[in-house]
Amino acid sequence: MRKYGLATPSTRRLEKGQKAHVAEQNTVDVLLIGGGIMSATLGAFLQDLQPDWSVTLVERLDGIARESSNGWNNAGTGHSALAELNYTPENPGGAVDITKAIKINESFQISRQFWAWQVRNNVLRNPSSFINSVPHMSFVWGEENVNFLRKRFHALQSSTLFQGMEYSEDPQQIQQWIPLIMEGRDPQQKVAATRILGGTDVNFGEITRQLVASLEKKSQFTLNLSTEVRAMRRNPDNSWRVTVADLKNNGRRRDINARFVFIGAGGASLRLLQKSGIPQAAGYAGFPVGGEFLVTENPEVVNRHLAKVYGKASVGAPPMSVPHMDTRVLDGKRVLLFGPFATFSTRFLKQGSLADLFATINGSNLLPMAHVGLDNFSLVKYLVGQVLQSDEDRYEALCQYYPDARAEDWRLWTAGQRVQVIRKDAQKGGVLRLGTELVSSDDGSIAALLGASPGASTAAPIMLNLLENLFPEQVASAAWQEKLRQIIPSWGIELNGNPQAASEELRYTSEVLQLDLPLPGSRAGQAPLPDPRITAAQHEPLADIAL
Repeated sequence: MRKYGLATPSTRRLEKGQKAHVAEQNTVDVLLIGGGIMSATLGAFLQDLQPDWSVTLVERLDGIARESSNGWNNAGTGHSALAELNYTPENPGGAVDITKAIKINESFQISRQFWAWQVRNNVLRNPSSFINSVPHMSFVWGEENVNFLRKRFHALQSSTLFQGMEYSEDPQQIQQWIPLIMEGRDPQQKVAATRILGGTDVNFGEITRQLVASLEKKSQFTLNLSTEVRAMRRNPDNSWRVTVADLKNNGRRRDINARFVFIGAGGASLRLLQKSGIPQAAGYAGFPVGGEFLVTENPEVVNRHLAKVYGKASVGAPPMSVPHMDTRVLDGKRVLLFGPFATFSTRFLKQGSLADLFATINGSNLLPMAHVGLDNFSLVKYLVGQVLQSDEDRYEALCQYYPDARAEDWRLWTAGQRVQVIRKDAQKGGVLRLGTELVSSDDGSIAALLGASPGASTAAPIMLNLLENLFPEQVASAAWQEKLRQIIPSWGIELNGNPQAASEELRYTSEVLQLDLPLPGSRAGQAPLPDPRITAAQHEPLADIAL
């Protein structure tokens, strides 16, 4: 299978002094569709690796990171499998499988290194504006769940990446960690918790905005907001002609010719992929799941809880619906969030259309969707129950985690839409796939990212994987190899099972990003969260950090 290699300006025979701007010749090397963290991350990679390539980013809305990447539209967890119990399933024999947890943790370390590189190069400014140390905890009650958490803890001790995790079944110890969750709880209730100090809260919207702001300073980058993709068709030379409409200029249309197209438009990616007409799009469908959170900004509550506490998912619940009570840092202000409560809508985007789901149904994915519906009846039943919940039901769920909660302290917030991948399957007819999936043409000239969590947390490794698979010649070059190892020092190295490499990577990224190390007592308390009264605008720029 041939992958698509972009030509350099010299091989494209540009005349001396000519610039590859859309406005001048309507042709770009790379077109990024969607103004979220995926497009921003790929753009940042390419700026470092091949600054002479012209890049255009188009976004349907009038601003960057207005959908799923927005800080208020997700839980902000730096997903590293430190607390998320669904990443460590119990197999039929009773053993806990940590394979997926290790993979996700390895991926997040790549994201940390990518962000650290951007900080060192003054692309990302002031780490506390977008990432903060927040302990990650798992908390369960009941004998069966306690037994599972105990087994999970012992299983994770075999991994280099989970060193520093603490485990307790002592209510007094757990109360010191998370007082709000323990106060008012039945003292006879059997409880257990794990804690690791190296967890993070991440504002993916802020990362996206800062990355794009840096790209906008480059002569080879163009940002088009309020610009919607209407059509895509392949040119004779295997490049793409993408028709876009200017939503602020009466929908005026124009064409952008692009040698490579990346579709990173969240819930809209599936429909855009289908518009491309590539055979790889056949058989894919989407299952939309929304979410709501209870939020409090009452400082008397917020300042007494410092952790992201994940519980056990209900039977049939999708992974994104695992209940958790989280410390968040948004625009320099601490808030507390509990949820999510699943919602259902036929919209694929929070600011989408009720026709989104129906517009993606075709002859190739109708049967896979039907099979998934029949095979996941528990999920359908769960969603129906969630949609029918009242305010009293949501408050009751909150009290399971925060027994002394007062309803008047909390308000309901609607988060972003997530679209889970449904894929045609030879044996089952159709399967519901969790996580993200990269779909590309045989020649590698177009690619789309489908799916959801833990997407944003693993944007850097996902885009790195895209580069490795679709630009193999460039990745094999000495120039790209050298630069990639500067950006991702552990590139090509498995940290799990390599204590020295893992320790070096964690210390490096913790220093640059100003984060706590995961070991108990290592730096705890030395890097406090921002004062809730400080706004993002008041943060001072971060100077270069020399290693």
